[in-house]
Amino acid sequence: MFRALVVEKNDDGKSHAAVQELDEARLPEGEVTVAVEYSTVNYKDGLCIGPGGGLVRSYPHVPGIDFAGTVAASEDARYAPGDKVVLTGWRVGEVHWGGYAQKARVKADWLVPLPEGLTTRQAMAVGTAGFTAMLAVMALEDHGMKPGGGPVLVTGAAGGVGSVATAILAHLGHEVAAVTGRPETAEYLTALGAARIVPRDEINETVKRPLEAETWAGCVDAVGGAMLARVLGQMKYGASVAAVGLAGGAGLPATVIPFLLRGVNLLGIDSVMQPYDNRLRAWRRVAADLPMDKLEAMIRPATLADLPGLGADILKGHVRGRVVVDVNA
Repeated sequence: MFRALVVEKNDDGKSHAAVQELDEARLPEGEVTVAVEYSTVNYKDGLCIGPGGGLVRSYPHVPGIDFAGTVAASEDARYAPGDKVVLTGWRVGEVHWGGYAQKARVKADWLVPLPEGLTTRQAMAVGTAGFTAMLAVMALEDHGMKPGGGPVLVTGAAGGVGSVATAILAHLGHEVAAVTGRPETAEYLTALGAARIVPRDEINETVKRPLEAETWAGCVDAVGGAMLARVLGQMKYGASVAAVGLAGGAGLPATVIPFLLRGVNLLGIDSVMQPYDNRLRAWRRVAADLPMDKLEAMIRPATLADLPGLGADILKGHVRGRVVVDVNA
């Protein structure tokens, strides 16, 4: 038997999440069984804990799109009992039972060995949010962004992706401008390395001019919508925006002028189906380029019992930094 957060739907279509004892025989099919140690909370997790958001296909369901732990049993030669592993993406926690449990069973192809230098707790402080942030930084670097080229903008900076992106970029020597709609997070963002705090209202308004003064040498954007449209017109010549989220909406009220006259690049970042080799590259960069003291400052500890409330909070934008869920606490 093991403990898990189980989401069920009533006859009226409303969902309910609670911690239950489950038999191991109920685990889904897969080559590797993992004794989960830690998970975390992302926006998708909030959707899956709550109404499902169109992500969950069948109930009862165990959410948790991330987990880290120790291999308990394996039918795949790549993993042996005792190996430390990490999982993010592959629609685990959405379609497939996920990491909000003391045990998980998944396909071997979905796992990544725990990077040297990281604990399972630190890996989940990173989670999908931090993994996505690293993918965004790598994409910007691959398109020419270098320290000293000018300030780099991070939107939604107090969230999970933004927090890790801010810490990584500052550690790499970039001047980070952090956008937030919560003035009370300014001290937190400055401690992560932000050189400048940009109030959300200053950059969230749609303007008629397709181009403004060249300001940003790069951008990690978790907001989308009108803010992304505005930022595109403020990028330096040849600079890039890595789009990682849509907290401000899926629409893009922009023109093609920044792309045609300034050679601006809009880079889409997907973490769910990322190929294995690039996953390894990103996790190794996380271990090397994310200061662990800054990561520790982002962490909010939680247990399985805390998850229903945290799921609701993250959907409202009330979660700062990274939640680390000790599934055995």
